[in-house]
Order: sequence, then structure tokens, then C-alpha cells
Amino acid sequence: MTEYRAPGVFIEEIERGPRPIEGVPTHVTALLGVTERGPLAPTRVTSALEFARRFGAEFDAQKFLPSAAAGFFENGGKQLVVCRVMAADAVPARHAFGDWVLSAVGPGQWGNQVVAVIDVRGADRFRLRLSHRDLAEEFDGLSLDPESPDHYARRLGTADAPRSTLAWLDGGQATALPPGAGPINLAGGSDGSPAGSGDFARALGLLSDDRFRDVALVCAPHAGAEAAGVHRLLIEHCERQRFRFAVLDCEPGIADPRGVDPAAAGLDTPYAALYLPWVYVPDAASGARRLVPPGGHVLGVYARTDIERGVFKAPANEVLRGVVALEYEVDHALQQVLNPRGIDVIRRFPNRGIRVWGARTLSSNSPWKYVSVRRLFIFLERSIYEGTQWTVFEPNGESLWARLKDTIRLFLRAQWRAGALFGTREEEAFFITCDRTTMTQDDILNGRLICEVGVAPLRPAEFVILRFFMRAAEPTR
Repeated sequence: MTEYRAPGVFIEEIERGPRPIEGVPTHVTALLGVTERGPLAPTRVTSALEFARRFGAEFDAQKFLPSAAAGFFENGGKQLVVCRVMAADAVPARHAFGDWVLSAVGPGQWGNQVVAVIDVRGADRFRLRLSHRDLAEEFDGLSLDPESPDHYARRLGTADAPRSTLAWLDGGQATALPPGAGPINLAGGSDGSPAGSGDFARALGLLSDDRFRDVALVCAPHAGAEAAGVHRLLIEHCERQRFRFAVLDCEPGIADPRGVDPAAAGLDTPYAALYLPWVYVPDAASGARRLVPPGGHVLGVYARTDIERGVFKAPANEVLRGVVALEYEVDHALQQVLNPRGIDVIRRFPNRGIRVWGARTLSSNSPWKYVSVRRLFIFLERSIYEGTQWTVFEPNGESLWARLKDTIRLFLRAQWRAGALFGTREEEAFFITCDRTTMTQDDILNGRLICEVGVAPLRPAEFVILRFFMRAAEPTR
């Protein structure tokens, strides 16, 4: 407490009342898979052009991450975290000259096509030019001075945090400028063995870092023979993280879609949704139709719906942009079989286009069967969790309880007014209890503050029933 020793007027700023809770983002998406090039560390991109610059274009008919990223941005996605997956025995291309080593950013054979030119520019500066196919980079005025903003490590980055798209430079203990050389071809890069479940698990481990806590959606576009194992890894990751939701792709070439049953495969979770069938999109290079999994395009719909309407709106009855055809048509009779199993379908409607026509999770627990309900609770729980960290170690008494209730009430009131909660009055939409009824004296003595929050979510109108009847005309006098 401030001490006052001399007479005068003193101003004190004190904090009272509730603290505002800011809603967390719900549309930040992570895609895992194999790309042509790029770092193995999770990397944020905000456009299809930036993805192509960092990770390359479509390069293999059986690798679907590039098409998924393109579909994500085309359908309204804004923020994407790319997790490149490679086998542990993959090796980056490099070239050594004296004390210097120039290494490709990330492993793979692609690095063998990187060409570098080094020019010495005076007594203490040099220039590095890099190229890979139609991508070129130039770093001029590089310095050996570790205090200089033009130090080569600051400009090019390091193996763990590259700033160049193509290569990084390791000078070790070098005290002299690298010798002028070029053009130099990096060599020795290898893709290693095919990526397996263990490699996807390693990528998910990197995605668990606190720097990526804003990621709310995850997907691994069809991983070939490892698809089933990768699906389980994604589900386990989301259940463990609690604040993430997974979008899964079905298998291609299904002879009879009626035989698809996620429960029989052991997939029962409120943290994932499964979509079928695969979709045809124009190939970026040739323009010919190409069959790809729908996950990336569906995630773009998730993001677009979150941004335009809110996370409480089911990501369904929305057009899939960039899709020209379906692998096979799903009619009403087939969906009657698949929908109760929690399989979300993509259908073509005359004059209405190709649309996502399902909004269910893979859960057998009825309260969590809708995607929008599960994701709304993820949003509410995480927002309140992040926005109430200030309560830790505060004096645990009625004053704190009242302030916490007011803080949560203001946030839930805003969500109710936005249309996320059911009811015409606040009392019908939510309740908050934090008093002696939720805590015993033992709880208080052991430092536990228990606050109960109940909300009434809106569920999607999945079955719209219109009842018509004939009204007989009454005689008039």
C-alpha cells in the first residue's frame, strides 16, 4: 500500500469490475503432408501464392497437400500452418567450400536442383544468388560482422528458422569471406523412405508447440497406405489438445459407399468429421481434371463460415468452390444410410452447384453429434480459459467470485446476442455459478476455485419439415 507523508492530492489508478474476454480465432488451419520443398518446421502462409513460393507446386499425383492448400484458400481460408512431413532418413542437399557450407532449406531431392552464385563485393561484403526452377532469390551486401544487420545468418536464417526459401549458409568459425564461385549445384539431397505414421506423429509434436496454440483445425490430406493410422493420430492429437478439431478424408475408389462405417473401424470421437466422396478439380499445370480428397476444400468452407457467420453456424449447405465434379454421385437414398453413421457427404444439386451436405461428427454420443456444437464449445472453453488466467493466485473470496462471474457473463452475453446460444432471455441461454454451492470449505482451504458454466447451444436445422394442409373455403354471408 502506498504511504502518504506530505499533504496533497494523489491520484491512484485501480482496476475494478470484469475484465473483457476476447474470443479466440477458430479458422486457423494446419495441413500435414508431403510437399515438393520447404522447411520441416510448421510454417504460416496466408495465400496460395505464398504456399507455392515456400513449398512448391503439385509435383506428384499421389501427394495431395498442394491441392488441399489451393482448395483451402479458394474456398475462403485465410491462415494456414503447413507441416511438411518427411521420413527421418531424408537428407538435405548441400555444398561445402572451405569453412562454409550451403544447405537447402529442408531435406529432399529438390535441393539438388538449387543453383547458387557467390560474388565477393569489396573487402567485407559478398552477394549470394539462389535459384530453383522459376524461383530466384538474391542477398546482396552480406557481412561477417555478427553485430551487423546484414550478417549472413540474420539475412538467410538458420536450419531451424530459415528466412530464405531455398538455402541457408553456415560459416562455422570462418573469419574470411567465402570464395567467389558459381554457378554451384547443391548435391546429396535425398527423399529417403516414404513418410510413415511415425513421421506424421513427429510433425504433430511440432504443432503442439505453444507458438501454434491458435490452430483450431487440422487435416492430413490422404496419406496413402498410412491413412488409417494418420486418422487415429489426428484424433488422438485433437482429444489431447482439447481445443482442436480434425477433418478426415474417406478412401478413394470405394466400390460400394454403403459399406463405409467409421464405428466399425474404431472411429468414435466428437473431435473429428469424415467427408466423402473425393472431388475433381482442374490441374494447375495442364487444366485436366484431377481427383483429390475433399478435406482442404471443406476446411476452406469451415474458415469461410466462421469468418462470415460464426463458429456456431454449421459448415454445411455451402458451395465448394473450384470443384468441377464428384468421384461418384450421392443421392438421398445413399445419404439416408451414411448420415446416421456420422459421415458427411458432398452432393451435387441442380442449379445449386456442388455443396457440403452434412454437419455431423463421428461421435456416438448424441449431445456432440453436430460439428457446430462441438466447435462452439471448443471456442467458448478456450476463450474463457485464455481470458481468465488473471484469476490465478488472487485472494479466493466473494469479491473474486463475483468479478469472475461478471467477466464470463459479459462474454457469454455477447455470444448470445450474436446468435450463438438458444433462448430469448439470458436466463435461457446460459448460467454461471461460483459461490458456496460450487465450493466446499475443503476446496477453499486447498486453493480451489470452482465455477460452473452452462450454455444452451443452437443446433443446426438438419431436418426441415414443412406441413401443408387443405383449408376448406367457408361460405360468406
